[in-house]
Amino acid sequence: MAEPKREEEKVIPIDGPRGERENDSSEASSDPSAVDPQATSEPSLAAEIQRLKAEKEELLQTMIRRQADFENFRKRTERDRQEEGRRGVERLILDLIPVLDAFDRALQAHDDPAYEEYRKGVTMIRKQLWDAIAKHGVQRIEAAGKIFDPHMHQAIERLETTEYPDGYIVAVFQDGYMFHGRVLRPAIVRVAVHAGESETSRTNDN
Repeated sequence: MAEPKREEEKVIPIDGPRGERENDSSEASSDPSAVDPQATSEPSLAAEIQRLKAEKEELLQTMIRRQADFENFRKRTERDRQEEGRRGVERLILDLIPVLDAFDRALQAHDDPAYEEYRKGVTMIRKQLWDAIAKHGVQRIEAAGKIFDPHMHQAIERLETTEYPDGYIVAVFQDGYMFHGRVLRPAIVRVAVHAGESETSRTNDN
C-alpha cells in the first residue's frame, strides 16, 4: 500500500524575523525625520513661560502707574475742593469786615458815660462777630507802633517829626486783616517821616 504524500515542511530561519526587526529599528533610529516630541516641546514651553513672565511684569507696571495717577488725581481734587471752600469763606469775610468797621465807628462815636450800657451791648455784638470769623483763620494786622510795611500797611498821611523813628506808624485810621497768611485788606495808617532825611533822599534821587 502506498504511503500518503507529505507536504513539504517549511524551515523558517530563527534569525529571520528578528533580524528584520533589528534592521527596521536601526533604520528608524537613523531616519532624520524621526524627532523626539518631548525634546521638541521643551524649548517652546520655556519660551511660553518667558512670554508670560514679561506680560505679567508689564501688567504690574501698568497697574502701578495707574495707581499713582489715581492717587495724584485724588490729592489734586481734594486740594481744589479745599481751595474752593476757602475762597468761599474769604468772600464772606470780605463782606463782613465793613460790619466790623461800622461797630468800631459806633463805639468811637459814643464815648459819653451816659451811653455806657449802649457801648457794652455794641461791644458784645462786635466781639461775637469777630469770634465767628476769627475761627476761620482771620487775623487783624498789628499796625499801631510798628514800622511801616508796604505789604501790610497803606499810608495816607505823613507826619514830619523826629519824635518817632522814620517810618513809625503813629496812627491807625482803619484796621487791616489777613486770611491764612494773605492780606485781605491793608491797614490804613499815618506814618512818621524825618524831614531832613526826606530832603536828603529827594536830593540824592535828583
